[in-house]
Amino acid sequence: MPGERGEALIKEAISKAFQGNRRLSVLQLRKKLIKAQLPRHVAIIMDGNGRWAQAKGLPRVLGHRAGMESLREIVKLSSELGIRVLTVYAFSTENWKRPQEEINVLMNLLCEYIQKELDELHRQRVCIRTIGHIEELPSKVRSELLRSQKLTADNDGLIFNIALNYGGRLEIVDAARSLAVEAKSGAIDPAMIDEALFGQRLYTADLPDPDLLIRPAGELRVSNFLLWQIAYTEFWSTPAYWPDFQDHTHFLSALIAFQKRERRFGGL
Repeated sequence: MPGERGEALIKEAISKAFQGNRRLSVLQLRKKLIKAQLPRHVAIIMDGNGRWAQAKGLPRVLGHRAGMESLREIVKLSSELGIRVLTVYAFSTENWKRPQEEINVLMNLLCEYIQKELDELHRQRVCIRTIGHIEELPSKVRSELLRSQKLTADNDGLIFNIALNYGGRLEIVDAARSLAVEAKSGAIDPAMIDEALFGQRLYTADLPDPDLLIRPAGELRVSNFLLWQIAYTEFWSTPAYWPDFQDHTHFLSALIAFQKRERRFGGL
């Protein structure tokens, strides 16, 4: 489907979906936010692009394109609100099982997103990072990712953490393997290995654990995402698909719900 026509269909579908579905305006929701109680680190499993498109009689590829628009909006909003870290699950180690045509679409959209948004993200002082085995991604994707990370490395705003070719179990195995190599070489005593030291070998070693995990599309599973880091993370699920996040209401609702949680971390 031609790009311009495809984008027009996406805009029309989004407009219809949002009309009459807002219970509170974005302005009203933003007034409910308490800045001192915002999560430092928000993680999102961006789910439901294909189902969003199918429900509207559109090709799955347009669902992924609409999902990319949601990503653009939520990164911008997170930066504006002063959230410290945003980690998004963009492509898992299991996603290689999808049809090659869909994988190609996802990779092309990622490159397109970086090319279109990098200058603006840099102006917003966003720092772009990745977690996962990006060396196994197509060369053009690696090139764009490395370019974006190099340009934004010293930025002091939102840390935009993109999980690509990522799996939580693989991350834990990588960390264990790293410690095993150090122990074998005598660099560390195995008795020294504790949760803190193990955490230093994870991809997110210098980041706080997620305070809030958002899961669209009504799913109630973690899908091999940040398995170590979400031990005490608050979960928020919604039947809305990821492309529905473009109007900000679902994301703001998640933040407001988080503010109402009492986090005990195992205590009373």
